[in-house]
Amino acid sequence: MPNSLSPSERILRARLAAHVNHSLYDPKERTRAARDKFDLRFLDEVDPDRTLPQHERERRAGHARKAYFTGLALKSVRARRKGA
Repeated sequence: MPNSLSPSERILRARLAAHVNHSLYDPKERTRAARDKFDLRFLDEVDPDRTLPQHERERRAGHARKAYFTGLALKSVRARRKGA
């Protein structure tokens, strides 16, 4: 059956499925475990032994997270420049 659908029909089928999914489930709840695991990565990076006070650990983890995304942005800029 998938081969019998035109590209526009496949797009509509996927759009329909996405709308049904979002009507039944909260997307933040569906991805909460993955986001928690991702955030734990930064907590482990800045304080693997959990010796810092909670507020300091969270402050440092926040900066580690910002550094991670800033690094991704830098890589993206370099890749776009190289492709141009």
